[in-house]
Amino acid sequence: MPDLSVIILSYNTKNTTKNCLEKLHDSLNSSNISSEIIIVDNESKDGSVEMIKKTLQKSNPKIVYKALFNKKNNGFAKGNNQGLKITNGKNILFLNSDVLIENIDWDSLISYFNQNTNIGALTVKVNLTDGNIDPASHRGFPTVWNSFTYYSKLEKIFGRIPLLNKIFGGYHLKNLNLDTIHEIDSPSGAFYLTPKKLMYKLMGFDDKTFFLYGEDLDLSYRIKQLGFKILYYPKFSVLHLKSISGLKKNDSKIKNEARRHFYSAMKKFYQKHYENKYPKIIRNIVYYFIDLKRKSS
Repeated sequence: MPDLSVIILSYNTKNTTKNCLEKLHDSLNSSNISSEIIIVDNESKDGSVEMIKKTLQKSNPKIVYKALFNKKNNGFAKGNNQGLKITNGKNILFLNSDVLIENIDWDSLISYFNQNTNIGALTVKVNLTDGNIDPASHRGFPTVWNSFTYYSKLEKIFGRIPLLNKIFGGYHLKNLNLDTIHEIDSPSGAFYLTPKKLMYKLMGFDDKTFFLYGEDLDLSYRIKQLGFKILYYPKFSVLHLKSISGLKKNDSKIKNEARRHFYSAMKKFYQKHYENKYPKIIRNIVYYFIDLKRKSS
């Protein structure tokens, strides 16, 4: 059984995915852990399939490559779940194709993870190209209050002020020191390390509800419901390019489609986890502002 299975979803990002795979290979190859890399392609049409097939030839006793080629775009949640079904590793790492491994000591990280069996998920520090942390990788759950303070800009106003940042900065946990190890509510799916046994118990991402966006938050919520911790571990870091797909994409058609999925996921998450916890009037207000935000973005 490999120590680690890495699942990477590919969708029309040939060069970025190639770079991701090369960095990951070099990093894992310099470690002592055994691993497998599973690439799931969601019907790419930019030459990614040919690139992935060439990458499969890198398989060796230490790093085994596998690939699945979908005939349609199955989305983020289902695509990753397809990869999960063919993993053999003790631990699973969901890694975005636009993430570059920088300074991870895999032996140390996997050893730490295995020794702390109360951890249900872990992320390292996920940096953006501007040097700042990717805010999506260090989140509180989007409760009504957290969402209100974020979208009303109260988090931005009070996020740097001690004591007040705990009250108004819950959406991105502004009161916590980014240089220290601590619990968070959820990382993003960009770098999401979790035990395989737990993933099988939870049946992976909820691909019946989520297509793109929201599935990582939902998974974290369900992990915490089982009593496990989710850890932010800034001893190591990765670089998240982030601007090559989804909401940051220059292609207006892709960007609009991503926006539709983003706000749809917000509503679905609320419906699944919060709707029954608040009065009907709160639900209607939340849905109104989600729809308003979607139209104005």
